[in-house]
Amino acid sequence: MPLFTRLHQPPGPPPPKPSNPPTTALPPTATPPSADTSDGESSAAEDVGSGGKSSAAGEGGAAGLGRAGWVSLGVTVLSAVLVLGALLLPNTVTALRPNRFARIPAEAIVGAAVLLALPRRPRTVVAAVAGTALGALTVLNFLDMGFRSYLGRGFNLVLDWSLLDDAQSYMKDSMGTATTLTATVGAVLAAVLLLVLTALATVRLATFLADHRQRATKATLVAGTVWITCSTLGLQPAGLPLAADRAATALASQARRVQVTLADEAAFAKEARADTFGATPPDRLLPDLRGKDVIFTFIESYGRSAIEDPVIAPGVTATLDASTESLEAAGYRARSGWLTSSTYGGSSWLGHSTFLSGLWIDNQQRYTTVTSGDHLSLTKAFRKTGAWDTVGIMPGIQKAWPEADFYGLDKVYDAFQLGYQGPKFSWSTMPDQYALEAFQRMVHGKQRDKPLMAEVILTSSHQPWAPIPTMVDWEELGDGSLFGAVQRDGKDAQDIITDGTKSRAEYGKSITYSVTSLTQWLERYGTEDTVLVFLGDHQPIARVSGDNASRDVPVSIVAKDPEVLEKIADWNWTRGLQPAPDAPVWKMDAFRDRFLTAYGSTPRPTRD
Repeated sequence: MPLFTRLHQPPGPPPPKPSNPPTTALPPTATPPSADTSDGESSAAEDVGSGGKSSAAGEGGAAGLGRAGWVSLGVTVLSAVLVLGALLLPNTVTALRPNRFARIPAEAIVGAAVLLALPRRPRTVVAAVAGTALGALTVLNFLDMGFRSYLGRGFNLVLDWSLLDDAQSYMKDSMGTATTLTATVGAVLAAVLLLVLTALATVRLATFLADHRQRATKATLVAGTVWITCSTLGLQPAGLPLAADRAATALASQARRVQVTLADEAAFAKEARADTFGATPPDRLLPDLRGKDVIFTFIESYGRSAIEDPVIAPGVTATLDASTESLEAAGYRARSGWLTSSTYGGSSWLGHSTFLSGLWIDNQQRYTTVTSGDHLSLTKAFRKTGAWDTVGIMPGIQKAWPEADFYGLDKVYDAFQLGYQGPKFSWSTMPDQYALEAFQRMVHGKQRDKPLMAEVILTSSHQPWAPIPTMVDWEELGDGSLFGAVQRDGKDAQDIITDGTKSRAEYGKSITYSVTSLTQWLERYGTEDTVLVFLGDHQPIARVSGDNASRDVPVSIVAKDPEVLEKIADWNWTRGLQPAPDAPVWKMDAFRDRFLTAYGSTPRPTRD
């Protein structure tokens, strides 16, 4: 009682004496048995689950919880759900099923044991660090989901950050600047919020465990015993092992991925320096193609699914059959097989470089290594002979492209040098028909002192496959302005990109368009000396090709001169533009050496 109150309090009866005075007293320095002397906290006085009220108030059951207590208990439960969900989260979209979360995570048991053994301050620090790390691992799991859905592989911590910028550019072209900006800001905020929330949730759970130390210790021991028993017996009541270590497995997988990536750099650099044809003299390269115009053409996302998927195939195979007949009527013959691409769903440049270098290039680090060196690409072999003019038709290139020297291209025509004045079609800067007509007008149709070797990249079949250009009269192409009406009448990318069935249908239409553009161009402008090699760079994304699709792409060689196809007779490829299901399948990096050998090149290796 305050001193002022005592001095002015009116006199009254003396206070009653206690009826049962204590018979014993604690020494002045004694500590109540319930005190937590290890860190100065009183576990009896604090109860996170009851909003800071005495734990004794909660012993009477739920009726002892006030509104604040219920809120506190709810936050604690949500914290547990967040942490357990993050510990059990898979890294593929197809694995997001309820049974994945009906398991016991070993990391939670070990974490609880560690936190219970620590004093207050170290416990809080450890919990915060562990929670932040768990949030970061969760972000990586979501990145894995995205990369597996689009590229058929997990996210690489060392190599793949630059691809996020490419993804942003793709979204901008496909869905507009506003949508892209909103999605980007939302993704960044979500990632930061996830890191903060998992850290706070882990700290809250650590405090809750400390405030209920005796019960928490028993529960941890029981959970550990159950986990060991389930692991030993292999119990799977929900279709998956009840004993889980998902977070530890994910962390180990990421660590191995980083380790393999770092070790691969030196090994691949050594591999790239050893070249079977690297020291072949110019006069011993490609002697059997001298005098021919050789055109290597990549069709974006032209994969095996285009020919074999029951929804996609009917339109594409009908086009391939009709094009084969039309080309044969014009005097051309074709042979076709399969190549297994080094990439899937995207990163087309990896497929291009694998095909032309004869090296397996399945990541950005390998691509940078090979394109910055002097390895002999197939296209560079033509330039090395001195017998061909070499050009690149690259409507997808919209910035500096130093790789042109690696590919041996004397001149590159990018998106800004082909004279196109029409609209973009989502990511694709111009329709394939226009790009091919520009190639004819600016390069192929001109008088030259030497035959031509060209690398042509067709982009109209790039996702999201909306809007898709349509064929127009070749005589009316002009500067491409007439495609404005075609683009406006096309479908909206946002209506296609989120619908798997629509994506498959529109993908098939885009492949039909690209193949038709190329084969009509050949019929219209090809000569007795034209040799066309065309192929897909990779399969389309899983939304179109399916979760377990192969990485195979069709490849065809078309020519009028029968000797050109006789040189590859032992390849056993299928007649026509459509490879048979059982046609030979090679890895894409095998093509360069087979092609060079078939057309008379003499191996002369360079050594590391």
